[in-house]
Amino acid sequence: MEHRDVVRRRRMVRRYRTDPVDPAALERIVAAAGRGPTAGNAGGISLVAVTSQETRTALAGLAGEAGWVARGYQPWLSAAPVHLVLCVEPATYRSRYAEPDKDPAALAIPWWWVDGGAALLLILQAAVDEGLAAGFLGAHAVAGVTDLLGIPKGVEVVGIITIGHPLPEAPASSARRGRRPFGEFVHREHWGR
Repeated sequence: MEHRDVVRRRRMVRRYRTDPVDPAALERIVAAAGRGPTAGNAGGISLVAVTSQETRTALAGLAGEAGWVARGYQPWLSAAPVHLVLCVEPATYRSRYAEPDKDPAALAIPWWWVDGGAALLLILQAAVDEGLAAGFLGAHAVAGVTDLLGIPKGVEVVGIITIGHPLPEAPASSARRGRRPFGEFVHREHWGR
C-alpha cells in the first residue's frame, strides 16, 4: 500500500470483529514501533502485547467498559483481539541526557512523550498497512493498568492501542466536526501568514 493511502485510510476504530489477528502481522506492527525516532537514541519506549481474552476483559473493566456499553455503545476493549499497551521510560531519557555528549537542558521538552507519540502513529499506520484497524485509549482512562500488567515503577503508560479487523461503525461525534482546513494549521514563514 502507498504511504499516502495508509495516511488517508487511518482512523480511530472502536468496533472489531472477534476473529484473531495473524501473529505475523502483529509482529510486523510491533516491529514498526521500534523504527520510530528516539531522542538521543535513548530508546525508552516499551510495549506490552496483550492477546488473552482474560486480560483484555480485565483491561476493559479497568477502563469502565460497562459504563460505555450502558450508554448504548458496543463493547470496545473486550472485543478488540489485540491490545498494545504503550509505555515510556523517562529515566532512560534522563540518564541518556546526563551523558557528556548531550545537553541536559534539552529535557525541558519531555522527549519520552514525543517518542511515544511517534511510536503510536507508526503502530496505527502499520495496522492499516496490514489491512487492519486500530484505536487508542489514553492511560488517564485506565487506572490500575500498571498493577494488572506488572509494569515496573517509573515506567509510564501512554495508553492502550486496540488492533483488529474493523466492523462498520457510525462516525464518532468528534469526527462529525471534521478536520481543520489545511490553511488553518499551516503557517508560511510567520504565524500570521
